[in-house]
Amino acid sequence: MLIDDSRLTIHHSLIDLFTYFYPMKIADIVRFLEGWAHPSLQESYDNAGLLTGDPAWDCTGVLCCLDVTEAVVQEATDRGCNLIVAHHPLIFKGLKRLTGRNYVERTVIDAIKKDIAIYAIHTNLDNVISGVSGRMAKVLGLTDVQILAPKTGTLLKLFTFVPRAQAAQVRQALFDAGAGVISRYSECSFNTEGTGTFRAGEGTKPFVGEKDQLHQEPEVRVEVVLPQYRQSAVIAALLAAHPYEEVAYDLVSLANVQPGLGAGVTGYLPEPLETTAFLALLKEKFGLQLVRHTPSSGKPVRKVALCGGAGSSLVSSALAAQADAYVTGDMKYHEFFDADGRILIADIGHFESEQFTIDLLAEQLAEKFTTFAVLKTGIITNPVRYYL
Repeated sequence: MLIDDSRLTIHHSLIDLFTYFYPMKIADIVRFLEGWAHPSLQESYDNAGLLTGDPAWDCTGVLCCLDVTEAVVQEATDRGCNLIVAHHPLIFKGLKRLTGRNYVERTVIDAIKKDIAIYAIHTNLDNVISGVSGRMAKVLGLTDVQILAPKTGTLLKLFTFVPRAQAAQVRQALFDAGAGVISRYSECSFNTEGTGTFRAGEGTKPFVGEKDQLHQEPEVRVEVVLPQYRQSAVIAALLAAHPYEEVAYDLVSLANVQPGLGAGVTGYLPEPLETTAFLALLKEKFGLQLVRHTPSSGKPVRKVALCGGAGSSLVSSALAAQADAYVTGDMKYHEFFDADGRILIADIGHFESEQFTIDLLAEQLAEKFTTFAVLKTGIITNPVRYYL
């Protein structure tokens, strides 16, 4: 449950009683988060996942944040949480020693000493439409929200060949393992009938046919799509459900776009706004002190592209999407030239663009898990300050 500190004491006794009889494991929270934004969706340079702690621990509470610092670890301890769910990975590059020489090493040491588990959900959460950029769109009240830069290479197609009488049971096993989902449709497959042939050799135990005789069997060719990260589970289910001793199947990588996966989003404002009015809206909704931006393109802003964090690499995607404005963070001087008078680029800051991710994490976890406290950090971890 998502509760304020003022109500924390009132709820502690009930939560403690409930969790005593029904302890929730950290592995349960990890499983939920990875069902939402699987680690396979993270970029190659990233380090999302469980960084410290044991997934077998009972969870006493969750603290959600953007960045993990020593102060956040202490806050988790003080507020009775042994799991920190953060957007940014504390351990980003490999650690060769733990001597406390910088804040990362000190924080890792502190978390280990205090038995605090740390889970990072970073670019994998950037790559789902219900993630970081999607929450930015919600804050701005955008409609018809779509992925800005769709992610490819996430899907496989499985072909297998099953005796006609067993086709239904094999299909169901594949569906149960996570295959056959296309957007909001489930149990999707294509089936064609044909004839399979084989000759069983010495030492075999054929399900149909006789040894050393050519056999022809009426079979169904079953085709299903599946996410790459479900490959092991789906193949295991296929082998378990299929009646043949040796199962024939093919796996093919697809270039198809999986709906809802990719970086950034686009959407539409309820009404077009002039540049100054749009910039004022950004300041209001994101609580900004300032906005770095390019000169006005001279046209009203209606279609908006968004990317939380450092999104300079998606300027070309925003232009290709014919967005009137692109809102992100961490733009460098020369990258502003890429607007080329065709689009308004607004840099609202890295932390500022991702700040509502804390709310997003807390809301999702509180809705799913009701037997312990899900809290939001009270510490502003933004390392950037502005002198006005």
